[in-house]
This record gives sequence, C-alpha cells and structure tokens, in this order.
Amino acid sequence: MSIEATLQTRSTGKCELCTSTKELSVYEVPPVTEAHSDKCVYLCQVCKSQVEDSNDLEANHWHCLNDSMWSQVPAVQVIAYRMLKRLAADNGWAQDALDMLYLEDETRTWAEQALAHEEEVIHLDSNGARLNAGDTVVLIKDLDVKGSSLTAKRGTAVRNIGLTSNPEHIEGRVEGQRIVILTKFVKK
Repeated sequence: MSIEATLQTRSTGKCELCTSTKELSVYEVPPVTEAHSDKCVYLCQVCKSQVEDSNDLEANHWHCLNDSMWSQVPAVQVIAYRMLKRLAADNGWAQDALDMLYLEDETRTWAEQALAHEEEVIHLDSNGARLNAGDTVVLIKDLDVKGSSLTAKRGTAVRNIGLTSNPEHIEGRVEGQRIVILTKFVKK
C-alpha cells in the first residue's frame, strides 16, 4: 500500500490536524531520512501551507491543536508540538496546551530537532553579508545615539560586535560607549 493510501486509512480521509476533508496531501515531517508513513502526516492545504511558512500563521485556525495534540501518532504529535511552540509567544492558549502536552522522549527529540534549526537568528549587514560575534563593521550613515549627545560618524569602525536575539540589531562600542546599532546601517 502507498504512503498516501496508508495515511488516508489512518486519518479516515481527514486532515490529521484540523479534520478538514478538502485538498488533502502527504506532508513529510522533517528531518526525513527515508519515506515512510510513520514519518508523514495527512494535511489539508491550509494546515500544510502554514506548517511550511511560519510567517503567515492564522492563530484562530490552530485552536484545532487542542484536539489533535492528543493523537497517538508520533508524527502528528511532532507537528502539534512545533506549531504550539511557534504560537506560544503570542497566544496564552497555545502555551497552556504546550504545558499539557506529553511526548515520549524519542518523539520530543524529533520535535525539537527542526525547532533548534528554525530558532537560529541570522544577522545580515546592509549588503546581505552574514555578521558573526566578534566581527568588525563600518557605519554607512551618521547615527545619533539615543539618550546621548554622541553622533556616531559614517565610516566609524565598530570592532568586536555582539549579536542580539533580534536579527536587526547588533551591539558595539563607539567612542567608549556600548550601543545598539541597526544592521541596515553597517557593512562588513
């Protein structure tokens, strides 16, 4: 039996997250080393597009996770966990559901594998070059430092920068003062 046929049978022809019966397809839950129905879920187009693109989440749609997170299928549990993690920062109900969700150790490891990679913050300068902690950058614009009379002049080298959790901010010393600088105003 094919993977899709196996998933249709397992899900009774419904999305395994929201139970929709429209536009269903197979979604391989990363990381996938070999195709197998145990590593896949059967999703509707709405769920699949939002699972793949975390920038366009409709929080109200994901209330369906309150039911699907209790699935006995590890792949469904993994997707439920990952989506709840994405939603938890802005939605109290998602954090509550995440606090109640129990995963076996092996399933939790699988669920967290992709999240660790997704959470990596990448800082890019004005030209799109990747910035790393300890790099030296040059200001491309005169910048007024808030809370100070200091103006950081264009062409000033900022050595040994520090990275922040916000990909648009770095920290560095200008004229002995530690300041936050927008990455769009520096080049490597």
